[in-house]
Amino acid sequence: MVAAPGPGDTAIRMAASRKASQVASAMTDQRRLSWETSRTAPLAAEVAIAALMVRLAKADDRYGQAEKTRIDQVLARRRGLDHAAAAERRAAAEMIEAEAPDTVRFTRTIKNRIDLADRQDVLVAMWEIVYADGSRSAEEETLVRLVAGLLGVSDRDSGLARQRALNGLGQADP
Repeated sequence: MVAAPGPGDTAIRMAASRKASQVASAMTDQRRLSWETSRTAPLAAEVAIAALMVRLAKADDRYGQAEKTRIDQVLARRRGLDHAAAAERRAAAEMIEAEAPDTVRFTRTIKNRIDLADRQDVLVAMWEIVYADGSRSAEEETLVRLVAGLLGVSDRDSGLARQRALNGLGQADP
């Protein structure tokens, strides 16, 4: 003999139905987010990288033409831009950097959108910015070390990135 469904059974069926609806909705949202992220990921990461380089160049309170020129060179090299387009991207990054309250939002965007090898290349570029004005300040070095950790790059790999930057600039380790 089969018992008639009780009030508890109905509540369980309703909860299961709600859960199934939530899972289906989440899967649809995930597919949409995945598609949107795949379209905009490279651009969002490059904007974050540019803003991060500007923040680094300003870390010692001396943001000069040598650093701006180096940022333009790095942006041109990374994305195949001409000088004017790179300078325009840097100018936009300066505005974005000025509005951003912290560095984590930049590093989170970069870490979530580019692979580890490219993040190591970002550190090479950051070290290039540090040395652009001919000196390395404690504030700049501290920021690069913070960024390396937030990007998931080890201290060892950060040190190797610094060496690569110095070699690329034709400079000896100071």
